[in-house]
Amino acid sequence: MANSTALLGLALHFVIAFGAAAVFFLASRVVPLLLNHAVVSGVLYGVAVYFFMNRVVVRLSAATKFPFSVKMMLIGVIIHIFCVGIPISLSIRRYAR
Repeated sequence: MANSTALLGLALHFVIAFGAAAVFFLASRVVPLLLNHAVVSGVLYGVAVYFFMNRVVVRLSAATKFPFSVKMMLIGVIIHIFCVGIPISLSIRRYAR
């Protein structure tokens, strides 16, 4: 049971990451400024993805609810900036032109 739950979580993690990249790609087709300023737009997109995940996706899931912590929020935002937003924007700028 635990292995199948872990595999489902891993698969959903990649589906969500692919979805985030697809949304940025589609937005960059409409707003070329996103690719012209990829680092700034990546930072802002990372913040947006963090808040979407925490305010929509996590609340709709059965995940354990923890009390709000500014420290944990800042850590999460920084992780999403450097590990989600900027890599997506730079990858799309490089490969999708």
